[in-house]
Amino acid sequence: MLTPRKIYWPAINLVGPGSVKFVGEEVKKLSLTKAMLVSDKVLVENGVVKQITDALDQDGIVYTIFDEVKPNPTTTNVHDGLAVFQKENCDFIITVGGGSPQDTGSAIGILATNGGNIADYEGVGKSKNKSVPIVAISTTAGTAAEVTINYVITDEVRKLKMIMVDPNALPSIAVNDPELMLKKPKGLTAATGLDALTHAIEGYTAKGAFELSDAIAYKSIELIGRYIEKAVENGSDLEARSGMGWGSFIAGLSYSNAGLGIVHSMAHQLGGEYDLPHGVANAMLLPYIMEFNMDACPQKFADIAQALGLDTSAAGTVEEAAQMAVDEVRRISRAVGIPALRESAFRVEDVEKLAEQALNDACTGANPKPVTKEEIIAIYMKAYMDAPIGAMA
Repeated sequence: MLTPRKIYWPAINLVGPGSVKFVGEEVKKLSLTKAMLVSDKVLVENGVVKQITDALDQDGIVYTIFDEVKPNPTTTNVHDGLAVFQKENCDFIITVGGGSPQDTGSAIGILATNGGNIADYEGVGKSKNKSVPIVAISTTAGTAAEVTINYVITDEVRKLKMIMVDPNALPSIAVNDPELMLKKPKGLTAATGLDALTHAIEGYTAKGAFELSDAIAYKSIELIGRYIEKAVENGSDLEARSGMGWGSFIAGLSYSNAGLGIVHSMAHQLGGEYDLPHGVANAMLLPYIMEFNMDACPQKFADIAQALGLDTSAAGTVEEAAQMAVDEVRRISRAVGIPALRESAFRVEDVEKLAEQALNDACTGANPKPVTKEEIIAIYMKAYMDAPIGAMA
């Protein structure tokens, strides 16, 4: 409490069912002229983007659409998007989707005001100027990229995910409307939900955690633990979608201000090397890294067990209560159908390279305890050697 903090989140946050309908009136307050809407072809084809453009049309917001974003957005995506932004004389960005369009929009926004190549901004606080205004509309309860200062872009040449931590990339308006998340596939709901749970757990246990981040991370764990299985089972359950939407949203506020850890460091390498979806990569690794980290802050892991709804009173020690949290996260993963690492494209012969890159990842420094390359290798291999737990629906 005696340490001064800089706390970052968007100036305007629209959260809850139907909140997207307020986007137009908030945009008008900013006196902007033309948006580039950043999304992907799946969201165009399934009508989600049309839900947004219909609202923009009704409010008289002028826009052009860039829908070339890949699931793991690349430097090419970013520079192609910037070219469209400049050609169309846009002055702000609307992102629609999960983490991929959000991250791409953040990268384009930074380049539009700072210039250069997106690789120039890898690391912490590399830009000088604030991004163009961004309206970030989330369609999944997972990454919470709509509220964070982080974005991730894949370098296709190095097969490496570049991590950017930059307050200048923070969106001006964040929208988390669970009505946009209805009827999403079970597999996507499971992966993004475990991604959100990873954010909450890593935010709660990170070295940079503090009073505010702890409070909201704990509440996020409660919400996700209560609703994730319901949301996976019934994609039309608006209460479950709303609970997951709030859980994802506040997890993002927590980790964006507290930091993450080696779940993300290691998952980034799986995404960069094998193009594995980020949420799936996090979910595959989360229980194993919780086991590795829990001796650094056993009481916090015991708290996580309680937040997940477990009665820890019967645990003989705080360490036993902490283990309950690990076991419950593993149970949730099994229940929602997260695949095992050995069911992915992971190759044992790559593990040295992956571990070296994970050790140098921007998220590693926030892990609750130090880690060596050899320990990262051991975690990858433990996750790989465990029996498969079933393919996602």
